[in-house]
Amino acid sequence: MEYSGKIVVLITGCSEGGIGYALAREFASENCLVVATSRSIGSMRSLESDSRFYLLELDVVSEESARKAVSDVMAKFGHIDVLINNAGVQSVGPLAELPMSIISDIIDTNFYGSLRMIQMVVPDMIFRRKGKIVNIGSISGLLSTPFSGAYCASKAALHAATDSLRLELSPFGIQVTCVAPGAIRSNIGNNSMATYNRMQEWKLFKSFDSAIRSRATFFQRGKATPAEDFAKKTVAVILKKNPPAYFTYGQLTTIATIYYYLPIWFKDFIFRKMLKS
Repeated sequence: MEYSGKIVVLITGCSEGGIGYALAREFASENCLVVATSRSIGSMRSLESDSRFYLLELDVVSEESARKAVSDVMAKFGHIDVLINNAGVQSVGPLAELPMSIISDIIDTNFYGSLRMIQMVVPDMIFRRKGKIVNIGSISGLLSTPFSGAYCASKAALHAATDSLRLELSPFGIQVTCVAPGAIRSNIGNNSMATYNRMQEWKLFKSFDSAIRSRATFFQRGKATPAEDFAKKTVAVILKKNPPAYFTYGQLTTIATIYYYLPIWFKDFIFRKMLKS
C-alpha cells in the first residue's frame, strides 16, 4: 500500500450500510489513506480488496481493543491525522423501564467510546502540534424525544464534551469539530429495531409499544438523506484547512435547530400531541 504523504484518517464504526462506511469511501475518494474499523472485519468485507483501506477490528468500549488498534496504526503509518468518532448504537424504550445494561451500552459506546479514542490519539497529535478530531453527534443531541432518552443524552453529552475539547486542544494545534447528522438513511434504525425485538415485554409502558417502535425507525422514513450525500458534504468540510467547530447536514436539521430554541412548554405540547395520535 502506497501511503507516503497521504492524510491518514481513522474512522470508527464502519460497518457496511452505515454513516461510517460512507465516510470511509468518501475520504478514500479524496486520496486519503483510510483506516476503517468496526467490531468485526466481516462487516466491512466489501472494502477488503481495495488498497485504499486498511481494515482493523476495534471495539470502542474496550480499552485494550482501542489501545491495540491505535498502536497498530501508529506502527504501520507513523501518525493519525484525522480521527472520526462515528461508532454508535441506538436503542429505544422508556427511561423508567429500559434495562440499565442497555443504557450503559449506549453511553459507553456513544460517549465514553469517543473519549477513549481521543485519549489514545491525542498524545501524538500534541507532539506533532497538529491533528483533527471529529465527533459524530446527532440532531438528537438537540432534539430530545420520548422513548429515545438514552441515545439523546449520549449525543448531548458528546456535543458538550466536544465544545470543551475544542478549547482545551486548540493551543496544541488540534482542531475539533462536532458533526450533527440529520435524518440520514443508514442501518441504525434496523439495528435499533432488532435490539428492541429481543427485549422483554414492557410492564409499565405496554400501551405505548407502537409509539416506541415508531421512534426506532423515525429518522429512516420518507426523505431521509442518503448516507453518501451526507458523507460527501461532511468530508469536504473536514478536509478544509480550518474546518468549522460545528457542522450539520441532512433531513430535519433546520427543524431540529428551530426546535432547540423553542420554549420548553411548547416542545412538550408538540410531543404530547404526537403521543396521543
